[in-house]
Amino acid sequence: MARILCVDDESDALLLKCAILDRAGHTAIPAPSVTQALAHLRTTPFDAIVMDWQLGAEDGHLLLQQIKQLSAAPVIVVSGDVFRAFQSSEPTADIYLEKPVDPSELVTILETLLRPSANAASLAN
Repeated sequence: MARILCVDDESDALLLKCAILDRAGHTAIPAPSVTQALAHLRTTPFDAIVMDWQLGAEDGHLLLQQIKQLSAAPVIVVSGDVFRAFQSSEPTADIYLEKPVDPSELVTILETLLRPSANAASLAN
């Protein structure tokens, strides 16, 4: 269905998110670091991006800025502190989800963002 970039520096969390998305019929591409995520974004078009906010020594702020410059794909940020992630982020992600994320909720939200009408509305804002 869709090609999804998954970014998380915690290997178990990354594998779990990729498995959830793969089971839902999508192709999940893992990126365990900001560097690898940016390398993927520069060479591969993605339909959506699911990213953790705290990425080791780096937070998601820099990555989100780079994503918005390189891609029009919708972004889902997953964080243990959604309020902090939302307040410190400009530009903002399309959706912020609090950890732990329910797998069916992640898939439902992702598929809603992937609908053409959702993308058009997101791009119009």
